[in-house]
Amino acid sequence: MLKQIFDRYDKQLLAALPRALFDGHIEVIVSESAAEKAVKFLLGQPLLGFDTETRPSFVQGRMNKVALLQVCSGSLTSEKGETCFLFRLNRLGLPPCIVRLLEDKTVTKVGLSWHDDQRSLNQRTHFEAGTFIELQDVAAKMGIQDMSLQKLYANIFGQKISKGQQLSNWEADNLSEAQQLYAATDAWACVRLYKEMTRMQREGYTLVVNNEL
Repeated sequence: MLKQIFDRYDKQLLAALPRALFDGHIEVIVSESAAEKAVKFLLGQPLLGFDTETRPSFVQGRMNKVALLQVCSGSLTSEKGETCFLFRLNRLGLPPCIVRLLEDKTVTKVGLSWHDDQRSLNQRTHFEAGTFIELQDVAAKMGIQDMSLQKLYANIFGQKISKGQQLSNWEADNLSEAQQLYAATDAWACVRLYKEMTRMQREGYTLVVNNEL
């Protein structure tokens, strides 16, 4: 299917779009034993989407450590059976099993602004990142100028990724259902974008230059 996309997406159009929400299984990981099982499962998947969350700091010059690593499994051919693991790094730190996942070079792993996430994760424990695909690089090669997850997703799928929980407390004793869904959706969106953008590159697409922005 030939799809038409824009080089730049009009932010004013976002409000009217239907909301995109992850509808798979979410697992919150707070123990190292549970993390071991999750990593074993994830390293057996063909495609993984990554993202992180950090508790916002409203004090100038102060930055909190990354609190959450979310990793969503994805099939290369199906949208079903997806699972998203939310690793609570403010409790776990970066145990060896998660480092092993981050350093892996065999599984296709995708993220957006991943270099920033990697820098934040390295502040917890140093690791040498394995093979990751940066979605911003993919978008640039396609002629897309927008680099935010929200605009990319709207452009490619005509749906809105809500940012309502972005500045919430990611170090709370218990993550709310809204926080869990927000975090899982961001990692899942990376999986969906990668699959659709690679399909479009393979099968063709038309790029509309938006001169009005």
